[in-house]
Order: sequence, then C-alpha cells, then structure tokens
Amino acid sequence: MSYKIRSIRADEWPAAKALRLVALQDPVAPLAFLETYDNALAHPDSFWQERAKGSCEGATGAQQIIAEGPDGEWVGTLTVLIEEAGATDWAGFPVERRQGHIVGVFVRPEYRGIGLTEVLFDAGLEWAWAQGAERVRLIVHEDNGRAQRLYRKVGFVPTGVTVPLPQAGGEAELEFALEREAG
Repeated sequence: MSYKIRSIRADEWPAAKALRLVALQDPVAPLAFLETYDNALAHPDSFWQERAKGSCEGATGAQQIIAEGPDGEWVGTLTVLIEEAGATDWAGFPVERRQGHIVGVFVRPEYRGIGLTEVLFDAGLEWAWAQGAERVRLIVHEDNGRAQRLYRKVGFVPTGVTVPLPQAGGEAELEFALEREAG
C-alpha cells in the first residue's frame, strides 16, 4: 500500500478537524495532547478554518503534514511550528534561536508500526530546515514511554529541559531536540 505524505490545504479544515478529534479519543491522548476531546469539539468552524489556513501548504509559520492512504483517508499527522529567536514559548521559556516545534503527532492505531510516523517526521524536519530552523524540538509527557521511544528512534534526544504541568498535579513534560546537521 502506498501513502502520500503532504501538507494540508486550507480548504481541508473539515478533515483536519476530524483527524484531530480521532486523535483526542486515543487512550494515550491525556498524556499526548494538552487539549481534551470536549474542548476541541466545542471550537467553532472558524477556529478550524483559521488553524488550517495558518498551517497549510505555503504557510511559513507552521505546517500540518498528513499521511493520506490510497483511498484518500487521512491516517496520520504532525504539525511543525516555527518559533523565533527572542520570543517566549507556550510554557514561558525563552526561545534562544530559530527552531521548529513538532506538535500534534498522531497515527491511527491500525496504521502504527509500518513506518508512517518516521516518514511524517522526515517531511516535518525537511520543512523546518527549509524554513531556516537551527534545531527542532518537541515536548513529551514524562510517562509517555511509547512516544519517547519513537522520538529517540527518529533521532531526537532529551535536552534535560523539564516543563512542569501545574494543572496536572506535579507531572511534567520533557523536551527532546534534534540539531540541524552542519553542511
């Protein structure tokens, strides 16, 4: 079976919304995402339209990349956000250099283990490097061992930065990063 790896188009917001809602129903969603299904479901269509417009093909601040099956079904996704040097990230930490930040990684359970996540990461990294990112990072829950193993497999390493989750009673997220290769 062949899969097409590509950036979304702005008019595909209904499919982006649908896949996000599926992701938020995954058993590991409470560890993997900082959003609940109910909160996402309550967003108006305008939210999803703006989100798709800001991360579609041709956008420069973010890119949502999907794995599309031969039948057109979206079976996986990840999004890369560009964070500018001198800015402050979502957790209040200073951004020291231009970097990519991978979020929203999800592959439907029935498609896991066949290499789609790795191919999505390759596409996301390629896009981030083309945007001038010097490094790409992601944040993963300390108890999400499955995700941590995958991120190590695709070359990310823990940086030692810990992001506390005050709303989660002492739990934390760990930063993993991949530096751009010289040359």
